[in-house]
Amino acid sequence: MQDANLNGIENKLEKFIDSAIAYAPVLLSSLISAALVLFLGLWLIKLFGRLLGKIFEKRDVDPSIRTFLGNLLNWVLKIMLFIVVVSQLGVQTSTFIAVIGAAGLAIGMSLQGSLSNFAGGVLILLFKPFRVGDYISSSSGVDGTVKVIDIFNTRLVTPQNQLVIIPNGELSNSNITNYSELGTRRTWFNIGVGYDTDLKAAKQLLLDTISRNEFAFKDPAPDVVVTELGDSAINLSIRATTSNENFWAMQEQLIIQCKEDLDKAGIDIPFPQTDIHIKK
Repeated sequence: MQDANLNGIENKLEKFIDSAIAYAPVLLSSLISAALVLFLGLWLIKLFGRLLGKIFEKRDVDPSIRTFLGNLLNWVLKIMLFIVVVSQLGVQTSTFIAVIGAAGLAIGMSLQGSLSNFAGGVLILLFKPFRVGDYISSSSGVDGTVKVIDIFNTRLVTPQNQLVIIPNGELSNSNITNYSELGTRRTWFNIGVGYDTDLKAAKQLLLDTISRNEFAFKDPAPDVVVTELGDSAINLSIRATTSNENFWAMQEQLIIQCKEDLDKAGIDIPFPQTDIHIKK
């Protein structure tokens, strides 16, 4: 009985060795072809990355989107190469594709908010509604200078030197005002004068004040416009243009200079008040 078992094991072992010897050339050929495909594929991916980098540099693509797209394409090509290499070894690739698809679906369902911010970051980097260094405000009520544009969020520094981090999904769906895009800004503030004021004389006085300001541009020409008959005063709108870097300095100087010149001319700037008439 024991001799019969030993003979059975020897027969199975001989069959296994014969099968291995017969399959060895096929296996060796598959390994060699897979290795060649792997090394050739990695070399082509590296070459493609260099060419893509030169194209981005030639077309002056934003560094943030350059890095993001380069990394994204690199990973996509490597995943495709992995599937091709595995298929060279005789493994059914449909299983891998199904697993990758299921994993992608599960990740997408669990990271809906992050994917929204990711898509918003791609849109911002592609269409460039603003750049690093621009002063912007959004309809969500946040404004400041753009410090960093990441793929998931954008960082702003407010005039109070506070760092605000805004998700790109929210920012890409907001109305954005870019104060830096055109290179100039126009001040737009009101000064109230009394109802007994000679409006033509007051307008000319304020225009002379603007013309003496060191930062106000002559072209486009400054303007003073009567905008409203208010409850306590007639409002005059001061409008003057300057460069972005001089905007706040010009606005402060104009407010001070307009107040001083109106005081010297004896033109009253009334404060809000209510007159009460008592009838018997």
